[in-house]
Amino acid sequence: MLNLSNQRIDEQLWKRYPLRTLRTLPEMNASRRLARVMIGVMIGLVVLLFMPWQQNITGDGSLTALSPQDRPQTLQNAIPGRIERWNVAEGDFVRKGDTLLVISEIKDDYFDPNLPLRLNEQLAAKRGSMSATNAKIAALDGQMTALRTGLEVKLASARNKMKQARFKVISDSTELIAVRNFYQTATIRLGRFEEAYRNGLISLTDLETRRLKFAEDQAKVIAQENKLNGARQELANARLDLSEIQADYAEKLAKSLSDQSSAVSYRAEASGEVAKLQNKISSVDVRRGLYVIRAPQDGYVVRALKAGLGETIKEGESIATLQPAEPALAVEMYVRAMDVPLITPGRKVRIQFDGWPAVQFSGWPTVAVGTFGGQVAVVDAVSSDNGKYRLLVRPDKTDQTWPAQLRQGSGVYGWVMLDDVPIWYELWRQLNGFPPSLKEEPEAEKGVKK
Repeated sequence: MLNLSNQRIDEQLWKRYPLRTLRTLPEMNASRRLARVMIGVMIGLVVLLFMPWQQNITGDGSLTALSPQDRPQTLQNAIPGRIERWNVAEGDFVRKGDTLLVISEIKDDYFDPNLPLRLNEQLAAKRGSMSATNAKIAALDGQMTALRTGLEVKLASARNKMKQARFKVISDSTELIAVRNFYQTATIRLGRFEEAYRNGLISLTDLETRRLKFAEDQAKVIAQENKLNGARQELANARLDLSEIQADYAEKLAKSLSDQSSAVSYRAEASGEVAKLQNKISSVDVRRGLYVIRAPQDGYVVRALKAGLGETIKEGESIATLQPAEPALAVEMYVRAMDVPLITPGRKVRIQFDGWPAVQFSGWPTVAVGTFGGQVAVVDAVSSDNGKYRLLVRPDKTDQTWPAQLRQGSGVYGWVMLDDVPIWYELWRQLNGFPPSLKEEPEAEKGVKK
């Protein structure tokens, strides 16, 4: 039917034939509207695919402190002892230097309450021995000086005697030469007298007189030779005396030097013992100061690991856990190795803490609710035991302040924010399992390549 008439029969038909099934059938206008909605949705999806999306790297971890000194620490005693009393309870806030625990001595070497006094007495006695040794060394120095002076005097006297003996030998030698000359002359004269007597020129009396004179000259030669031999013997004795004096004084000096070396050795040994006693006295003073275990910094006593009074504790054993007050909190987050080259210190991070409800659009951080801002402070140079790399994230001062109720050890989930890309590219990257991309290489790597 062309439906060219101006009169509509639809209403008449509905009134005459009220068919409920026919009324439930959709009209043509509703289909058009649905088609328009579908087209609009498709156009919206296409537009949405070209909207910017901020790439990010996800990671999880826990809260910690940025500085190691702000992390929970175990308190340890430097010496073994027995617990006498606790001055704090778990959960108490303590100041630096407050007494936490008092222990008593358990080693018998330190039981004597007057041990410092006894050690000081030993030190004084040893110092007195050192003073006596110093006096002995000084006396031996004086003795060796006197011996050297006496040696010089004795040697000078012996050398003078040796010179006198040498001069006497020279004098006797000269006289012997003269006497021998006279003897030779007397021998020649005696021969002449013998010849003259045989020729009858002189009498027997004159010959005998000459023979007596010759005998006297011969006796003089023998006497002078004996005198020269005596002078030589005196010279030899003077040399022996000189050697004997040198040997005698060398022996005395060697003995004095030996005594002095022994005294110096004893003084060095006594000096070492004095140093040991001083060290022990200082150690005893320090050890007595270690009977009181004090808080190393402001914080809260979280847990006591040793409880009973009278219980003994070993050297270096943990006795309590202290949580430092007002730590500089940071997030310890772990990321995959393939994402580490894209992360550099200073990158922005969005963080979701356990116990704080949040709605996070990782690609649109500006519309996220319940997350907090952070900045990458440290990227570890080596991987952890789980094969991932650790990041330390500190609070972002330009963003919302982190909650004051946060506690170290609570879980976190974070997103390291990278560059903006279209949504279609992000979907394509996720489907292919590609890592995020950067428009330019990180500054740290640029510095290495330069």
